[in-house]
Amino acid sequence: MAFGWIDEQAAARRRAGLVRTLRPRPADSPLLDLASNDYLGLARHPEVVEGAVAAARTWGGGATGSRLVTGTTELHGELERELADFCGFEAALVFSSGYAANLAAVTALAPHGSLIVSDAGNHASLIDGCRLARGTTQVVGHADPDAVRKALGTHDGPAVAVSDTVFSVDGDAAPLAGLAGACREHGAGLVVDDAHGLGVLGAGGRGAPYAAGLAGADDVVVTVTLSKSLGSQGGAVLGPARVVEHLVNAARTFIFDTGLAPASAGAALAALRLLGREPERAARAREVATGLHARLTAAGLEAVRPDAAVVSVRAPSPEEAVQWAADCRAAGLFVGCFRPPSVPDGISRLRLTARADLSEEQIERAVRVIGETRP
Repeated sequence: MAFGWIDEQAAARRRAGLVRTLRPRPADSPLLDLASNDYLGLARHPEVVEGAVAAARTWGGGATGSRLVTGTTELHGELERELADFCGFEAALVFSSGYAANLAAVTALAPHGSLIVSDAGNHASLIDGCRLARGTTQVVGHADPDAVRKALGTHDGPAVAVSDTVFSVDGDAAPLAGLAGACREHGAGLVVDDAHGLGVLGAGGRGAPYAAGLAGADDVVVTVTLSKSLGSQGGAVLGPARVVEHLVNAARTFIFDTGLAPASAGAALAALRLLGREPERAARAREVATGLHARLTAAGLEAVRPDAAVVSVRAPSPEEAVQWAADCRAAGLFVGCFRPPSVPDGISRLRLTARADLSEEQIERAVRVIGETRP
């Protein structure tokens, strides 16, 4: 029977307790949200919403085509210039998603004959970029500049190291200065995904590369998403102008994809300008994360110390993690639930995201619910 193997895989997922389910949320959900990536609380900010509305009224509901045909509006150019300037890079290129931005950066910068050195904890989009690239990929230990250095030493030719700046599972930060040093010893480039750093780390939320002193370097390329701290949707690649020009001509997810919808571009631009005026939002997100971790560990829970705005709480098993998250929802708290195969180490977790707009009362309530529902 056609697709009969799907039933076998579905049965295996059920036996392993790994079935995933879509849960559409209402516009006015009563749940306290510690699951979304809206780190700065900007997704529903009036200025951000108005930025989306104004862009839709001006440019319409969609970009109407690929970026190289009709999908580049003046608004896209404005967003790219301001994003590059804010993060300290020469140029930026906006994509329809952060996933597409990562695929573009990795595949276009790792041609045939090149070596890609990829961190074992990288996000799926970077992993898929490595799989699609024509270069050879070598996976190295997590957050280990010496392992990157050793891998680069085995290759004579173009090379690039690829890493998240803040890893999405446990929220730990990559040793960016060490990675850059290892790359420079071998003339390799460094591509880092700052999806969870932009808006949270660096002066005023300018990102982890900015904080590490790598912003604007001619051997560093950064990808970001517009869907987390900026409360919108889309992605971008930041780096030297010649790299961005190369992506325009060589990145398939740029050339053959419809451009980012104007409403998303308008919302992201409004959020970026708001962050520029209110840089304290970044520090508040980090403060909330630190507070969550301190309260959770004081309650006897095994929580990973956060380097940005992600707080991970270990669960005994995949089944218990799912039940724990469900019990939290029943008690009015929405938390993320990460389990295999989404986690590379096989350890199931509750994943909490700290938001700059959370009150102390909400933080206390979240910790209380998590503690009361623990397996």
